[in-house]
Amino acid sequence: MSLKILDTCVNCDVCEPVCPNKAISLGEEYYVIDPSLCTECIGHYDQPQCVEVCPVECIIIDPGHTETHDQLELKYHHLMAKDNA
Repeated sequence: MSLKILDTCVNCDVCEPVCPNKAISLGEEYYVIDPSLCTECIGHYDQPQCVEVCPVECIIIDPGHTETHDQLELKYHHLMAKDNA
């Protein structure tokens, strides 16, 4: 599953720079995560880095974008191949 930032986000700017896939960007009101880029840091780290640094704990698993560990790993490999092309 990809992750989702709740509307309790305070726009503290700590999550965006730690995302290895550049899936986090500033939305109209608060930061948002692009589910097509989020791998929950699989392939990069053991834990999602945005969740680790979020001071208000507003980043959760997005039930609207369910993916298995294997699907997230495949997405990671696809994103890395695209970056290296």
